[in-house]
Amino acid sequence: MSLKKIHDNQPDDFKFSEDNLKKAEEILKRYPKENKKSAVMPFLYLAQRQNDNWIPLSAMKYIANYLSMPYISVYEVATFYSMYNLAPVGKHFIQVCTTTPCLLRGADKIVKLCKEKISPNENELSSKGDCSWMEVECLGACVSAPMIQINNDYYEDLDEKNTIKILESLINGKPLKPGSFRGRKNTAPENKKIMNGEKHA
Repeated sequence: MSLKKIHDNQPDDFKFSEDNLKKAEEILKRYPKENKKSAVMPFLYLAQRQNDNWIPLSAMKYIANYLSMPYISVYEVATFYSMYNLAPVGKHFIQVCTTTPCLLRGADKIVKLCKEKISPNENELSSKGDCSWMEVECLGACVSAPMIQINNDYYEDLDEKNTIKILESLINGKPLKPGSFRGRKNTAPENKKIMNGEKHA
C-alpha cells in the first residue's frame, strides 16, 4: 500500500468510544502493568472496528499515548500485519481467497464478479463508498473452497450464482447470512457423500 494512500482521507482526531474505553480497560487487565504495550494489537482492532473497518493515523497516535509507547512502534505493528486496514475500505470489506485450493475451484470467477459489481480495482471503494474488495492469501477454509471473508464473517462453498447474490445483498445494504452455501456444517463432507464405505453427514 502506498504512503500516499495511507495518508489520504485522514481525520484530525480519534478517541475510543465510551464502550471501547471499557473494553480497552478489560484488555489491559490481561497484561502486567509494566507490559501494557502488549495490548497494542487488540487496541488496533478496537480502533478499526470503531472507525468503519480502517485505522487512521490519529488512532495510532491515540493508542501510542494510551499505552505509553512510541508512535512509530504502533505504526510498525499496524503496517506489518495485513489484517489492519490503513485506508478506507467501506462498510463491507470483501477479501477473496485466491490461494491454490480456492483458485482451482473458481476464485478467479469471484474476483471477476467483484470487479464487475464492486469496483474495477482492488482496494478501491465502490461508487456508493460502502464496499471494497481485495485478493488475499489463504484464509484457512480450504475444505470449503472457494470462499470469501466479509468483515469478520466467512462465506463458503461459493459459485458464481450465489456470489452474485451475496455481493448484491451488500450493495443493497441487506447482507446475507454467512456460512456454507451448500448446507455443509463445519468441515463435514458435502451432500452426505460416501467415503471409505461409510456414510457421512
